[in-house]
Amino acid sequence: MIDTVSRITAGQVDQANASGRTPVVFIHGLWLLPSSWDRWAAVFEEAGYAPLTPGWPDDPPTVEEAKAHPEVFAHKTIAQVADHYADVIGQLKTKPVVIGHSFGGLLAQIIAGRGLAAVSVAIDPAPFRGVLPLPLSALKSASPVLGNPLNRNRAIPLTYDQFRYAFANAVSEDEARELYDTFSVPTSGVPLFQAAAANLNPWTEAKVDTRNPDRGPLLIISGEKDHTVPPSIANASYQQQLHNEAVTEIVEMPDRGHALVIDHGWREVADKALAFVKRFVPAKKA
Repeated sequence: MIDTVSRITAGQVDQANASGRTPVVFIHGLWLLPSSWDRWAAVFEEAGYAPLTPGWPDDPPTVEEAKAHPEVFAHKTIAQVADHYADVIGQLKTKPVVIGHSFGGLLAQIIAGRGLAAVSVAIDPAPFRGVLPLPLSALKSASPVLGNPLNRNRAIPLTYDQFRYAFANAVSEDEARELYDTFSVPTSGVPLFQAAAANLNPWTEAKVDTRNPDRGPLLIISGEKDHTVPPSIANASYQQQLHNEAVTEIVEMPDRGHALVIDHGWREVADKALAFVKRFVPAKKA
């Protein structure tokens, strides 16, 4: 199972290197798999980029296998996952664009802070050390994990009602159910505990080098109705990133929740990200 995912990533790396195009590395967040980016990858490929959708370490290839073997998600830390993506990027011949959602948005900023991204887009990004707002909706969204300290070392799924609140509050009931059945998988509890304690732990892994002059341009995209990462968190991340000398921008998507990268309006968000990327990194048509 794991070898399959590794082979897919290696194949994408080889294909990107052979294409001569700028790679675009997509990083998913908690409770999702790399397949959540499939439609985005197709859009960026059509636009002239070389998309890669590597998973977190040990990600199963399908939602069905993820639900059958939830234990593989446990114990994944922020630093471990960031290092994993840095290793993938290290195999690319060209510095990539990096696009992440939720905890993937935090990871995208960590990667950019290491100087490994040509451009980065962080969509509804999880908070890092220095980001202070803690809205009630964010606490409620994280409560399925944070409500029990033993969950730190477990793989935790969301019930439909929990997913409806945390991800799919801005779509219809029918669409919320479809998104849950299609995309939702268990996740590691560790990253949520790490992010929750980030401002209390000076050695936290949930930290971003916002001042690295090699960070590159950064766009933060926020969903107006996001319960998991409300606009106040995204805006606080933006204020921290303004310390950087590179271009830093933020855009809020009206009436959108945390599922904005996978719901019916995903293309609008993808087009926002693509337009930003095109400003700084040229595409290469076949």
